[in-house]
Amino acid sequence: QVQLVESGGGLVQAGDSLRLSCAASGRTSSNYAMGWFRQAPGKERVFVSAISWRGSSTYYTDSVKGRFTISRDNAKNTVYLQMNSLKPEDTAVYYCAARVAGPPASSRYEYDFWGQGTQVTVSS
Repeated sequence: QVQLVESGGGLVQAGDSLRLSCAASGRTSSNYAMGWFRQAPGKERVFVSAISWRGSSTYYTDSVKGRFTISRDNAKNTVYLQMNSLKPEDTAVYYCAARVAGPPASSRYEYDFWGQGTQVTVSS
């Protein structure tokens, strides 16, 4: 089992920045692809970004390209999501997820472990 704990969410104004962290514990392995997803009230959980286990490949949904940056520190078993130029439409609960086998994916069904989520609220 892998436990994932997100942190770093909060209430910010449009244009501000936040950095989310996702700390992994338990049966951790740097070979996991990691992803970030978000879920707004009344909507489905959707893909935001993903990173390969080496960190050499990163992926983003179109709406966050150029504003968000995913990274990882395998020595610390931690994945980050740097979010700049935040917009009200970025408001959601953000979840990190680990995929035990396979490359990074944009489908939430490809991930094996999930964190409990952290709330990000962006006011206009």
